[in-house]
Amino acid sequence: MNFSVQQELSNDNVLLKPLKESDFEDLFLQASDEEVWNQHPNKNRYKREVFENFFNGALESKGAFVIIDKPSNKIIGSTRFYDFNAEDNSIFIGYTFYGKNFWGKNYNSQVKKLMLDYIFQFVDSVNFHVGSENFRSRRAMEKLGAKNIGELDVAYFGEDSKMNVLYRIGKEDWD
Repeated sequence: MNFSVQQELSNDNVLLKPLKESDFEDLFLQASDEEVWNQHPNKNRYKREVFENFFNGALESKGAFVIIDKPSNKIIGSTRFYDFNAEDNSIFIGYTFYGKNFWGKNYNSQVKKLMLDYIFQFVDSVNFHVGSENFRSRRAMEKLGAKNIGELDVAYFGEDSKMNVLYRIGKEDWD
C-alpha cells in the first residue's frame, strides 16, 4: 500500500481528520441518539459501552476519520477506509455515521466524494458493507452509483456477524 488511508481531506463544508482518542466524547455525543442506529445491524451502538468497542475498533483500524462541519467546527460523525486488498487493488469505505441533526444535509455525498476522489488515485475499486435493513444507507449507495453485488455475513469489530449487502464502485464508473 503506497498511500495513506488517513490523509486529511476537505472541501468548503467538511473536513475529514484522522480519528484520535481525544475525539471520543464529541463523537459519542453524535452517536448516543438511539435513532442513529435504528436501521444498522448493531442497534445498540448508542450505548456508551457498545460505542466504546466501535470507537476502539476505529482507532485500531488506522483508517478512521472524524467528520467535521467546517462552518461550526463541530464533529458530526465518523467514517473510515479499511480492508485494503492488494490482490484486486480494492479497499472498503464504511463504518460511516452522522448525528441525526446532520441527516439530509448533503454531508454524506460530500464525504464520499472526497474519499472516492482521493482513493481512486490508488485503487481500482471501492467496496461498501451496508446492513441489509439499512435502507437509508442502501439508497445512498445507489445514488452514488455503487452496484449491489449480493448479501454476505459480516462480523464488525468485536461484534457478532450480521447480514450485509456488498456494494462496489469501480474507478471507471466514478466521475
